[in-house]
Amino acid sequence: MTQLNFSPPPPLTEATEKLRAEVRAFLDREMAGMTPAQRAASWVGRSPEFSRKMAEQGWIGMAWPKTYGGHERSALERYVVLEETLAAGAPVGAHWIADRQSAPSILRFGTEEQRQFFLPKIASGECFFCIGMSEPDSGSDLASTRTRAVAVDGGFKINGTKVWTTGAHIAHYMILFCRTDTKPADRHSGVSQFIVDMKTPGITVRPIIDLSNEHDFNEVVFEDVFLPESALLGKSGDGWKQVTSELSYERSGPDRFLSTFPLLTEALAMLGNRVDDRSAIVIGRIVAHLVTLRRMSRSIAGMLQRGEDPAVQAAVVKELGTSLEQEMVEVLRLIVDVEADLGSDNAYTAVLAHMMLHAPSFSLRGGTREILRGIIARGLGLR
Repeated sequence: MTQLNFSPPPPLTEATEKLRAEVRAFLDREMAGMTPAQRAASWVGRSPEFSRKMAEQGWIGMAWPKTYGGHERSALERYVVLEETLAAGAPVGAHWIADRQSAPSILRFGTEEQRQFFLPKIASGECFFCIGMSEPDSGSDLASTRTRAVAVDGGFKINGTKVWTTGAHIAHYMILFCRTDTKPADRHSGVSQFIVDMKTPGITVRPIIDLSNEHDFNEVVFEDVFLPESALLGKSGDGWKQVTSELSYERSGPDRFLSTFPLLTEALAMLGNRVDDRSAIVIGRIVAHLVTLRRMSRSIAGMLQRGEDPAVQAAVVKELGTSLEQEMVEVLRLIVDVEADLGSDNAYTAVLAHMMLHAPSFSLRGGTREILRGIIARGLGLR
Protein backbone atom coordinates (compact mmCIF):
# COMPACT_ATOMS: atom_id res chain seq x y z
CA MET A 1 0.00 0.00 0.00
CA THR A 2 1.26 3.48 -0.91
CA GLN A 3 1.94 5.82 2.01
CA LEU A 4 0.14 9.15 1.91
CA ASN A 5 2.26 11.99 3.26
CA PHE A 6 1.31 15.41 4.60
CA SER A 7 4.33 17.68 4.83
CA PRO A 8 4.70 19.89 7.94
CA PRO A 9 2.53 23.01 7.52
CA PRO A 10 4.24 26.39 7.18
CA PRO A 11 4.82 27.93 10.63
CA LEU A 12 2.78 30.88 11.84
CA THR A 13 4.79 34.08 12.12
CA GLU A 14 4.53 37.51 13.67
CA ALA A 15 3.40 38.82 10.27
CA THR A 16 0.58 36.27 9.97
CA GLU A 17 -0.70 37.02 13.45
CA LYS A 18 -0.62 40.75 12.76
CA LEU A 19 -2.65 40.08 9.62
CA ARG A 20 -5.09 37.97 11.65
CA ALA A 21 -5.71 40.89 14.01
CA GLU A 22 -6.31 43.20 11.04
CA VAL A 23 -8.81 40.77 9.52
CA ARG A 24 -10.69 40.38 12.80
CA ALA A 25 -10.94 44.14 13.25
CA PHE A 26 -12.23 44.49 9.67
CA LEU A 27 -14.83 41.75 10.18
CA ASP A 28 -16.01 43.22 13.50
CA ARG A 29 -16.59 46.52 11.75
CA GLU A 30 -18.11 45.32 8.48
CA MET A 31 -20.29 42.52 9.90
CA ALA A 32 -21.69 44.39 12.89
CA GLY A 33 -25.24 44.33 11.55
CA MET A 34 -25.37 40.70 10.47
CA THR A 35 -27.58 38.25 12.32
CA PRO A 36 -26.34 34.81 13.44
CA ALA A 37 -28.59 33.21 10.82
CA GLN A 38 -26.92 35.30 8.10
CA ARG A 39 -23.48 34.33 9.39
CA ALA A 40 -24.51 30.68 9.23
CA ALA A 41 -24.49 30.85 5.42
CA SER A 42 -20.68 30.95 5.64
CA TRP A 43 -18.85 30.93 2.30
CA VAL A 44 -22.02 30.56 0.20
CA GLY A 45 -23.43 33.83 1.55
CA ARG A 46 -23.00 36.51 -1.12
CA SER A 47 -22.50 40.25 -0.93
CA PRO A 48 -20.81 41.87 -3.96
CA GLU A 49 -20.31 44.99 -1.83
CA PHE A 50 -18.50 42.97 0.86
CA SER A 51 -16.35 41.32 -1.82
CA ARG A 52 -15.30 44.73 -3.13
CA LYS A 53 -14.34 45.78 0.40
CA MET A 54 -12.26 42.62 0.77
CA ALA A 55 -10.53 43.52 -2.48
CA GLU A 56 -9.80 47.03 -1.22
CA GLN A 57 -7.95 45.43 1.69
CA GLY A 58 -5.87 43.38 -0.74
CA TRP A 59 -7.42 40.11 0.41
CA ILE A 60 -8.46 38.72 -2.98
CA GLY A 61 -5.70 37.43 -5.23
CA MET A 62 -3.31 37.59 -2.32
CA ALA A 63 -0.71 35.14 -3.64
CA TRP A 64 -0.77 36.14 -7.33
CA PRO A 65 1.94 38.19 -9.07
CA LYS A 66 1.42 41.95 -8.87
CA THR A 67 1.59 41.97 -12.67
CA TYR A 68 -1.93 40.52 -12.68
CA GLY A 69 -3.41 42.56 -9.86
CA GLY A 70 -2.22 40.25 -7.10
CA HIS A 71 -0.30 41.08 -3.94
CA GLU A 72 2.49 38.45 -3.87
CA ARG A 73 1.76 37.40 -0.31
CA SER A 74 2.32 33.88 0.97
CA ALA A 75 -0.11 30.98 0.85
CA LEU A 76 -0.13 31.00 4.66
CA GLU A 77 -1.16 34.66 4.78
CA ARG A 78 -3.99 33.88 2.39
CA TYR A 79 -4.94 30.95 4.61
CA VAL A 80 -5.19 33.23 7.64
CA VAL A 81 -7.68 35.45 5.79
CA LEU A 82 -9.71 32.42 4.68
CA GLU A 83 -10.05 30.87 8.10
CA GLU A 84 -10.89 34.14 9.82
CA THR A 85 -13.63 35.03 7.31
CA LEU A 86 -15.05 31.50 7.51
CA ALA A 87 -14.99 31.40 11.30
CA ALA A 88 -16.88 34.70 11.37
CA GLY A 89 -19.39 33.61 8.73
CA ALA A 90 -18.48 36.47 6.36
CA PRO A 91 -20.51 36.73 3.10
CA VAL A 92 -17.58 35.94 0.79
CA GLY A 93 -19.53 33.77 -1.67
CA ALA A 94 -19.57 36.25 -4.56
CA HIS A 95 -15.81 36.12 -5.14
CA TRP A 96 -15.06 32.80 -3.46
CA ILE A 97 -14.93 30.46 -6.46
CA ALA A 98 -13.00 32.91 -8.64
CA ASP A 99 -10.40 33.50 -5.93
CA ARG A 100 -10.20 29.88 -4.78
CA GLN A 101 -9.83 28.00 -8.05
CA SER A 102 -10.78 29.83 -11.27
CA ALA A 103 -8.00 32.41 -11.05
CA PRO A 104 -5.29 29.89 -10.09
CA SER A 105 -6.33 27.79 -13.11
CA ILE A 106 -6.12 30.80 -15.41
CA LEU A 107 -2.77 31.74 -13.89
CA ARG A 108 -1.42 28.24 -14.47
CA PHE A 109 -2.99 27.24 -17.80
CA GLY A 110 -4.28 30.45 -19.39
CA THR A 111 -2.76 32.55 -22.13
CA GLU A 112 -1.08 35.84 -21.30
CA GLU A 113 -4.08 37.63 -22.79
CA GLN A 114 -6.45 35.70 -20.48
CA ARG A 115 -4.32 36.44 -17.44
CA GLN A 116 -4.14 40.15 -18.20
CA PHE A 117 -7.89 40.38 -18.82
CA PHE A 118 -9.40 38.28 -16.02
CA LEU A 119 -7.04 38.29 -13.04
CA PRO A 120 -7.03 42.04 -12.27
CA LYS A 121 -10.84 42.06 -12.46
CA ILE A 122 -11.09 39.16 -10.03
CA ALA A 123 -8.56 40.73 -7.64
CA SER A 124 -10.60 43.96 -7.59
CA GLY A 125 -13.73 42.06 -6.52
CA GLU A 126 -15.57 42.95 -9.72
CA CYS A 127 -15.56 39.61 -11.58
CA PHE A 128 -17.27 36.46 -10.28
CA PHE A 129 -16.96 32.91 -11.63
CA CYS A 130 -18.97 29.70 -11.48
CA ILE A 131 -17.93 26.14 -12.34
CA GLY A 132 -19.53 24.09 -15.13
CA MET A 133 -18.70 20.53 -14.08
CA SER A 134 -21.62 18.39 -12.87
CA GLU A 135 -24.30 17.24 -15.30
CA PRO A 136 -27.72 15.56 -15.04
CA ASP A 137 -27.38 11.80 -14.41
CA SER A 138 -23.62 12.20 -13.91
CA GLY A 139 -23.04 14.03 -10.63
CA SER A 140 -19.40 13.77 -9.59
CA ASP A 141 -18.47 11.37 -12.41
CA LEU A 142 -16.81 14.09 -14.49
CA ALA A 143 -15.43 11.62 -17.02
CA SER A 144 -18.98 10.91 -18.19
CA THR A 145 -19.57 14.51 -19.27
CA ARG A 146 -21.82 14.78 -22.33
CA THR A 147 -21.70 18.53 -22.95
CA ARG A 148 -19.88 18.88 -26.26
CA ALA A 149 -17.74 21.52 -27.93
CA VAL A 150 -17.62 21.03 -31.69
CA ALA A 151 -14.99 22.89 -33.68
CA VAL A 152 -16.49 25.36 -36.16
CA ASP A 153 -15.07 28.21 -38.20
CA GLY A 154 -13.38 30.62 -35.77
CA GLY A 155 -14.15 28.70 -32.60
CA PHE A 156 -16.46 26.13 -31.04
CA LYS A 157 -20.20 25.44 -30.76
CA ILE A 158 -21.36 24.23 -27.33
CA ASN A 159 -24.42 22.10 -26.56
CA GLY A 160 -25.30 20.45 -23.27
CA THR A 161 -26.47 20.99 -19.69
CA LYS A 162 -24.69 21.62 -16.40
CA VAL A 163 -26.45 21.27 -13.06
CA TRP A 164 -25.92 22.20 -9.38
CA THR A 165 -23.93 25.17 -10.66
CA THR A 166 -23.38 27.31 -7.59
CA GLY A 167 -23.79 31.04 -8.17
CA ALA A 168 -24.39 30.83 -11.93
CA HIS A 169 -27.14 33.45 -11.59
CA ILE A 170 -24.66 36.11 -10.41
CA ALA A 171 -21.45 34.92 -12.10
CA HIS A 172 -19.94 36.91 -14.93
CA TYR A 173 -18.00 33.91 -16.28
CA MET A 174 -17.91 30.13 -16.06
CA ILE A 175 -15.03 27.70 -16.48
CA LEU A 176 -16.75 25.00 -18.51
CA PHE A 177 -15.62 21.37 -18.60
CA CYS A 178 -16.82 19.56 -21.71
CA ARG A 179 -15.97 16.97 -24.33
CA THR A 180 -14.08 18.01 -27.46
CA ASP A 181 -13.41 14.49 -28.79
CA THR A 182 -16.39 12.16 -29.22
CA LYS A 183 -14.22 9.02 -29.58
CA PRO A 184 -11.44 9.33 -27.01
CA ALA A 185 -8.95 6.58 -26.28
CA ASP A 186 -10.25 6.48 -22.69
CA ARG A 187 -12.89 8.29 -20.62
CA HIS A 188 -10.38 10.83 -19.33
CA SER A 189 -9.18 11.88 -22.77
CA GLY A 190 -10.69 14.31 -25.22
CA VAL A 191 -12.08 16.79 -22.68
CA SER A 192 -11.24 20.49 -22.47
CA GLN A 193 -12.00 23.64 -20.49
CA PHE A 194 -13.35 26.96 -21.73
CA ILE A 195 -13.85 30.39 -20.16
CA VAL A 196 -17.45 31.30 -20.93
CA ASP A 197 -19.00 34.75 -20.76
CA MET A 198 -22.37 34.11 -19.10
CA LYS A 199 -24.01 36.79 -21.29
CA THR A 200 -23.26 34.77 -24.45
CA PRO A 201 -26.41 34.11 -26.53
CA GLY A 202 -27.78 30.58 -26.14
CA ILE A 203 -27.08 30.24 -22.41
CA THR A 204 -30.09 29.76 -20.12
CA VAL A 205 -29.71 29.81 -16.32
CA ARG A 206 -32.57 28.15 -14.43
CA PRO A 207 -32.76 28.40 -10.62
CA ILE A 208 -32.81 25.31 -8.39
CA ILE A 209 -34.46 26.19 -5.07
CA ASP A 210 -33.21 24.13 -2.13
CA LEU A 211 -34.94 22.78 0.99
CA SER A 212 -34.51 26.09 2.81
CA ASN A 213 -36.20 27.93 -0.08
CA GLU A 214 -32.89 29.57 -1.01
CA HIS A 215 -31.42 30.07 -4.48
CA ASP A 216 -27.83 28.90 -4.58
CA PHE A 217 -27.79 26.16 -7.24
CA ASN A 218 -28.69 26.44 -10.90
CA GLU A 219 -29.16 24.45 -14.08
CA VAL A 220 -27.27 25.97 -17.02
CA VAL A 221 -28.30 24.98 -20.55
CA PHE A 222 -26.11 25.57 -23.63
CA GLU A 223 -27.90 25.64 -26.97
CA ASP A 224 -25.64 26.23 -29.99
CA VAL A 225 -23.46 28.58 -27.94
CA PHE A 226 -20.57 29.94 -29.98
CA LEU A 227 -17.25 30.44 -28.25
CA PRO A 228 -14.23 31.96 -29.98
CA GLU A 229 -10.94 30.08 -30.07
CA SER A 230 -9.63 32.50 -27.43
CA ALA A 231 -12.11 31.01 -24.91
CA LEU A 232 -10.16 27.74 -24.72
CA LEU A 233 -8.35 27.43 -21.38
CA GLY A 234 -5.10 25.52 -21.68
CA LYS A 235 -4.65 22.91 -24.39
CA SER A 236 -7.49 21.12 -26.14
CA GLY A 237 -7.76 17.61 -24.71
CA ASP A 238 -5.94 18.47 -21.47
CA GLY A 239 -9.14 19.19 -19.55
CA TRP A 240 -8.89 16.19 -17.23
CA LYS A 241 -5.39 17.06 -16.05
CA GLN A 242 -6.40 20.68 -15.61
CA VAL A 243 -9.64 20.01 -13.74
CA THR A 244 -8.06 17.58 -11.27
CA SER A 245 -5.48 20.25 -10.47
CA GLU A 246 -8.30 22.75 -9.96
CA LEU A 247 -10.13 20.36 -7.63
CA SER A 248 -7.14 20.29 -5.29
CA TYR A 249 -7.83 23.96 -4.59
CA GLU A 250 -11.55 23.32 -4.20
CA ARG A 251 -11.30 20.38 -1.82
CA SER A 252 -8.41 21.24 0.49
CA GLY A 253 -9.31 24.60 2.00
CA PRO A 254 -10.74 25.42 5.44
CA ASP A 255 -14.19 25.86 3.85
CA ARG A 256 -14.41 22.06 3.95
CA PHE A 257 -14.47 21.90 7.75
CA LEU A 258 -15.45 25.40 8.93
CA SER A 259 -18.89 25.71 7.31
CA THR A 260 -20.49 24.73 10.62
CA PHE A 261 -18.09 26.67 12.85
CA PRO A 262 -20.73 29.36 13.64
CA LEU A 263 -22.90 26.57 15.05
CA LEU A 264 -20.12 25.49 17.42
CA THR A 265 -19.57 29.04 18.69
CA GLU A 266 -23.30 29.56 19.26
CA ALA A 267 -23.56 26.20 21.05
CA LEU A 268 -20.73 27.19 23.40
CA ALA A 269 -22.44 30.53 24.07
CA MET A 270 -25.70 28.70 24.77
CA LEU A 271 -24.04 26.28 27.20
CA GLY A 272 -22.14 29.00 29.04
CA ASN A 273 -20.69 27.60 32.25
CA ARG A 274 -23.13 24.66 32.26
CA VAL A 275 -20.75 22.24 30.52
CA ASP A 276 -21.09 18.76 32.05
CA ASP A 277 -18.80 15.79 31.44
CA ARG A 278 -20.82 14.58 28.45
CA SER A 279 -20.73 17.98 26.78
CA ALA A 280 -17.02 18.38 27.49
CA ILE A 281 -16.27 15.08 25.75
CA VAL A 282 -18.33 16.04 22.68
CA ILE A 283 -16.81 19.51 22.38
CA GLY A 284 -13.28 18.22 23.03
CA ARG A 285 -13.63 15.65 20.27
CA ILE A 286 -14.91 18.26 17.79
CA VAL A 287 -12.10 20.68 18.61
CA ALA A 288 -9.47 17.93 18.33
CA HIS A 289 -10.75 17.05 14.87
CA LEU A 290 -10.80 20.71 13.81
CA VAL A 291 -7.20 21.21 14.95
CA THR A 292 -6.07 18.12 13.03
CA LEU A 293 -7.92 19.10 9.86
CA ARG A 294 -6.52 22.62 10.08
CA ARG A 295 -2.99 21.25 10.21
CA MET A 296 -3.65 18.95 7.22
CA SER A 297 -5.26 21.75 5.22
CA ARG A 298 -2.40 24.17 5.93
CA SER A 299 0.01 21.48 4.82
CA ILE A 300 -1.75 21.27 1.45
CA ALA A 301 -1.62 25.06 1.12
CA GLY A 302 2.16 24.79 1.36
CA MET A 303 2.23 21.97 -1.20
CA LEU A 304 0.17 24.01 -3.67
CA GLN A 305 2.48 26.99 -3.22
CA ARG A 306 5.43 24.74 -4.12
CA GLY A 307 3.67 23.66 -7.32
CA GLU A 308 2.90 20.13 -6.15
CA ASP A 309 -0.33 18.26 -6.98
CA PRO A 310 -1.88 17.09 -3.69
CA ALA A 311 -5.08 15.73 -5.27
CA VAL A 312 -5.27 12.69 -2.96
CA GLN A 313 -4.44 14.68 0.19
CA ALA A 314 -7.13 17.21 -0.79
CA ALA A 315 -9.68 14.41 -1.18
CA VAL A 316 -8.81 13.18 2.33
CA VAL A 317 -9.31 16.64 3.85
CA LYS A 318 -12.59 17.14 2.02
CA GLU A 319 -13.94 13.71 3.02
CA LEU A 320 -12.93 14.00 6.69
CA GLY A 321 -13.94 17.67 6.88
CA THR A 322 -17.45 17.35 5.49
CA SER A 323 -18.04 14.22 7.60
CA LEU A 324 -17.15 16.23 10.69
CA GLU A 325 -19.39 19.11 9.63
CA GLN A 326 -22.37 16.80 9.26
CA GLU A 327 -21.58 15.03 12.51
CA MET A 328 -21.36 18.35 14.40
CA VAL A 329 -24.96 19.18 13.55
CA GLU A 330 -26.15 15.89 15.02
CA VAL A 331 -24.01 15.70 18.15
CA LEU A 332 -24.51 19.34 19.17
CA ARG A 333 -28.27 18.76 19.04
CA LEU A 334 -27.78 16.12 21.72
CA ILE A 335 -25.98 18.33 24.23
CA VAL A 336 -28.01 21.53 23.75
CA ASP A 337 -31.63 20.63 24.40
CA VAL A 338 -33.57 23.13 22.27
CA GLU A 339 -35.61 22.88 19.09
CA ALA A 340 -34.31 24.24 15.79
CA ASP A 341 -36.25 27.26 14.53
CA LEU A 342 -35.26 29.41 11.55
CA GLY A 343 -37.42 32.30 12.72
CA SER A 344 -36.24 32.24 16.32
CA ASP A 345 -34.64 35.22 18.07
CA ASN A 346 -32.33 32.72 19.76
CA ALA A 347 -29.07 32.66 17.81
CA TYR A 348 -28.32 29.00 18.42
CA THR A 349 -31.74 27.66 17.41
CA ALA A 350 -31.75 29.77 14.23
CA VAL A 351 -28.25 28.67 13.21
CA LEU A 352 -29.06 25.05 14.05
CA ALA A 353 -32.13 25.15 11.80
CA HIS A 354 -30.06 26.56 8.95
CA MET A 355 -27.37 23.90 9.35
CA MET A 356 -29.88 21.03 9.56
CA LEU A 357 -31.29 22.03 6.16
CA HIS A 358 -27.90 22.49 4.50
CA ALA A 359 -25.73 19.78 6.07
CA PRO A 360 -26.82 17.01 3.65
CA SER A 361 -25.25 18.98 0.79
CA PHE A 362 -21.83 19.18 2.45
CA SER A 363 -20.82 15.68 1.31
CA LEU A 364 -22.14 16.32 -2.21
CA ARG A 365 -20.63 19.66 -3.21
CA GLY A 366 -17.07 19.47 -4.46
CA GLY A 367 -17.32 15.71 -5.07
CA THR A 368 -19.50 13.06 -3.46
CA ARG A 369 -18.23 10.89 -0.64
CA GLU A 370 -18.15 7.83 -2.93
CA ILE A 371 -16.05 9.59 -5.59
CA LEU A 372 -13.61 10.93 -2.99
CA ARG A 373 -13.13 7.52 -1.40
CA GLY A 374 -12.40 6.10 -4.84
CA ILE A 375 -9.73 8.76 -5.41
CA ILE A 376 -8.20 8.04 -2.00
CA ALA A 377 -8.22 4.26 -2.62
CA ARG A 378 -6.45 4.67 -5.97
CA GLY A 379 -3.94 7.06 -4.41
CA LEU A 380 -3.13 4.47 -1.75
CA GLY A 381 -2.84 1.68 -4.32
CA LEU A 382 -5.90 -0.15 -3.00
CA ARG A 383 -7.72 -0.30 -6.34
